[in-house]
Amino acid sequence: MKISYNWLKQFIKLDWEADKTAALLTDLGLEVEGITSFQSVKGGLKGIVVGHVVSCEKHPNADRLKVTRVDLGNGQPVQIVCGAPNVATGQKVPVAPIGTTLYDDKGETWKIKKSKIRGEESFGMICAEDELGLGKSHDGIMVLDQNLVPGTSLATLYQVEDDVVFEIGLTPNRADAMSHFGVARDLRAGLLRQDISLEMITPSVSSFRVDNRTQRIDVDVQDKALAPRYTGVTISGLRIMPSPQWLQNRLKAIGIAPKNNVVDATNYVLHELGQPLHAFDIAKIAGHKIVVKTADPGTRFTTLDGVERELHEEDLMICDAEKPMCIAGVLGGEYSGVSDGTTGIFLESAYFSPVAIRKSAKRHGVNTDASFRFERGIDIRTVEYALRRAALLIQEVAGGEITSDVVDMYPKKFEDFQVFLYYDKINKLIGQNLPEETVKSILSSLDIKVNNVTEAGMGLTIPSYRVDVQREADVIEEILRVYGYNNIKSGEKLNASVSYSSRFEDYKIQNKVADLLVARGCYEIMANSLTSPKYNDLSGDIKDENNVTMLNPLSNDLSIMRRTLLFSGLEAIAYNINRKRPNLKLFEFGKSYHQFGNRREEHKSLALFFTGNRNEENWKNPVTPSDFFYAKGVVQIILDRLGFRDITYSPVEKDVFNEGIVISAGKVPLVSLGVIRQDILRAFDIKQEVIYADFRWDDVLQHLNTEGIRYGEIPRFPEVRRDFALLIDRKVTFSDIYETARKTDRSLLKNVNLFDVYEGNKLPEGKKSYAVSFTFQDENGTLTDKQIDHIMDKYRQAFENELKAELR
Repeated sequence: MKISYNWLKQFIKLDWEADKTAALLTDLGLEVEGITSFQSVKGGLKGIVVGHVVSCEKHPNADRLKVTRVDLGNGQPVQIVCGAPNVATGQKVPVAPIGTTLYDDKGETWKIKKSKIRGEESFGMICAEDELGLGKSHDGIMVLDQNLVPGTSLATLYQVEDDVVFEIGLTPNRADAMSHFGVARDLRAGLLRQDISLEMITPSVSSFRVDNRTQRIDVDVQDKALAPRYTGVTISGLRIMPSPQWLQNRLKAIGIAPKNNVVDATNYVLHELGQPLHAFDIAKIAGHKIVVKTADPGTRFTTLDGVERELHEEDLMICDAEKPMCIAGVLGGEYSGVSDGTTGIFLESAYFSPVAIRKSAKRHGVNTDASFRFERGIDIRTVEYALRRAALLIQEVAGGEITSDVVDMYPKKFEDFQVFLYYDKINKLIGQNLPEETVKSILSSLDIKVNNVTEAGMGLTIPSYRVDVQREADVIEEILRVYGYNNIKSGEKLNASVSYSSRFEDYKIQNKVADLLVARGCYEIMANSLTSPKYNDLSGDIKDENNVTMLNPLSNDLSIMRRTLLFSGLEAIAYNINRKRPNLKLFEFGKSYHQFGNRREEHKSLALFFTGNRNEENWKNPVTPSDFFYAKGVVQIILDRLGFRDITYSPVEKDVFNEGIVISAGKVPLVSLGVIRQDILRAFDIKQEVIYADFRWDDVLQHLNTEGIRYGEIPRFPEVRRDFALLIDRKVTFSDIYETARKTDRSLLKNVNLFDVYEGNKLPEGKKSYAVSFTFQDENGTLTDKQIDHIMDKYRQAFENELKAELR
């Protein structure tokens, strides 16, 4: 939020340096994140003076140029070559002498130098308004008042304003400080703690009066729960034109582009008092009637930004007798706002339900200054005051008459909140005894009324604009921030306790694995837990009915909780590849979220991603790609570090993999590892292979060996390994080979492993080559070649008959 220091000084006459004021605001909880300077005219017209054109003659060597002699006030006219068609003898013009710095429309600087143009010397420049930042016209030079004295600084004529702008990081609870008046109110409380008592100057509305009653607008508030207070008044006889310079300067300082005098006045009051307002063109209000009601579902409505939106049944709308005109508190309609032809308006000031406005703004993806304030809660008691203030300001800058009584629909008055504050609770939470008079003084400076005082504490009434102060703890927080956190003394004694934690705590195991991965060149990522439902279409294993859906999503692309860490990891890979970082080794500890009927579950996972080369190009070491077997080695190192020894391999069943394995401890699957399908990668515009490992972290932690090292008898007889190189159809998977081997003979089989895949040009069409190893062991004796050959022959026949495989 931007706050103009000059604007702030209209409420509280303070002559402090900006840095000192910023420090106090930060101590009060309104953190000043930055301070910038503002000039109503870039450069402040420094060096620009009034010149008198003594003579003007045609350039001897150019048809469109003229040679002028200009008096700059020192009695010695200088020669200036000018190309403007309207320059003439006797004019008073703005001149930039040699050495003056000017600014272009992008803020870039350039300096006036002595030059020679078509053979004629030029000692300055006669300026057009766009060259000075005083307008956009470049049709010719500016012609000034004839009564001006040559040499007069132009900065004094155009009242160039210098300002300082505070960028305040406003926390969501501080709805009371969403205006210059609110910040000034807080600043005054802070100054009182420093024994500086300054008067708060509030704009007067005592001159507000009804001129006549010729433009009555009937108001019907049908949904009083969503619009507890609605006020309005009509103003006629307006002249729509640019705002006066002072008003434009105020808005420009805080980053708002001026539009016209009426709209600028409503924006001014919005940022002055924190009360949003809206002006409707009377001529566009059908039936001279305003109806405040929720929308009919499916209604199409075009907003000020030119977007046609479909209204929801919970959207609160401002309508006339025939049609909707505005999404209440969010955004006006395209056809009901103020235009150059407007002569009369209905000015609206209201209080809308914060929850309703927040839902409508999120639903339509709109964030405006008005919705920002309505969502957080404005002061319902200033609604009519702000209306009168805005009406008077509009009359000041656009003329017109007040042509109706003020309509104020406020059927159920809001009551101020009551809190009882106990002295012992203050001391307990703050950690220091504050004098009772100090507490009362701070409360008074915050407009918190002390109703009664007892030995135990005080009964308080909280002002309506402090929507965030509802509990005793909230009041104590207010006392503390004004008293000053830095003024609370630290105790001389520091107590600390050391609690026992097992070495098998999740975070400790996680840190060990993270250190291991980082040592191997991996980078940790942290992805958003919200994701897009469209990713569900990439996997048949992910069902939409199991989604955990957000009731109030930030956007359609962030509307569900993620079901797997895969897609967020692929987003990170695509992001890096698009920025010329193709060699990636990433990991993430995170959760996935699932809905099973009325039950919701969270599953923690460790996801590993490998793509590109294992190492960057180097003259000494050859470039080696990160392939399936490299990823498998990293996974095995992790499991070995965690104490898993007896692990088994089986084919993967998840459909996101083209090929892969499941690594289990006993009958418990721990890791799914494999190469991601090409069609999934194409959905992320990834053109290189990605290997993905998904650790079921909850199961990993549950089956850790927490009892220390256990010893078993070493097998007395050796293992025997045999390999097959199989030429098979591309549709045959490792799972088919694994199941066929297990089904054919599993008496001595200990493990089946895929250690190479080849799909090259030298193979027949539709074929691929798998290199598969088979490990055998007999616990009762040493295996012979005859036994192994017999089993391998059975496997060969089974592969040939069932899978149409050929030995290579």
